[in-house]
Amino acid sequence: MSLEKLVRRILLGVVFTGLVAAGALAQGQGSDPQSQDVNQDKKDARKDRRDLHKDRADRNADQKDINHDKRDIRQDRRDVVKDQKDINHDRRDLNKDRADRNADQRDINKDRRQLARDEKKYGNNSSQVQADKKDLAAERKDRNTDQRDINKDRRDLKADRSDRNKDVRDLHQDKKDVAQDRKDRNQDQKDIKKDKKDLRRDHRDLHHDRRGR
Repeated sequence: MSLEKLVRRILLGVVFTGLVAAGALAQGQGSDPQSQDVNQDKKDARKDRRDLHKDRADRNADQKDINHDKRDIRQDRRDVVKDQKDINHDRRDLNKDRADRNADQRDINKDRRQLARDEKKYGNNSSQVQADKKDLAAERKDRNTDQRDINKDRRDLKADRSDRNKDVRDLHQDKKDVAQDRKDRNQDQKDIKKDKKDLRRDHRDLHHDRRGR
């Protein structure tokens, strides 16, 4: 074989090797962005799944809070009704004790007038005067007992009003809480829908990028 033919074969081999290497390089460069897209789609899908899981957990927690607030509202309403009944009962007791006290005071006034007449008519040491004094002492005792009952009824009424007002405030606060929890729950539901939409889009992108390979 002549030297010229040998040189030609070597040159042809070098050229062929270069062409093959260039083609492989071109193919490798063309697939790198595609692989990056696939990897990015996988990352996006994983992130969307995490977001979806978190938003579902938040939504479920908000729903539990709503249910708890509803129970609190029902209990607060029962407490308000009970407190109002206690208030009405205390008012009736107070009115009755005042009526008794006033009646006792009228009896006292009557006994005093009777005592003055009997003292003038029969004298201080007479049996009539002694009986009048005994009646007057009993009426004063009843009047004082009724006054203590009135004072107790006032304290009870004040305490029941305080309880009723506190329960009303609790009821209003629970209503605010349930409104806020519903708002949070609805926002979480919107986030869930968005996460599902993003996840479907990422799946489509991943499928598209894989087919493009």
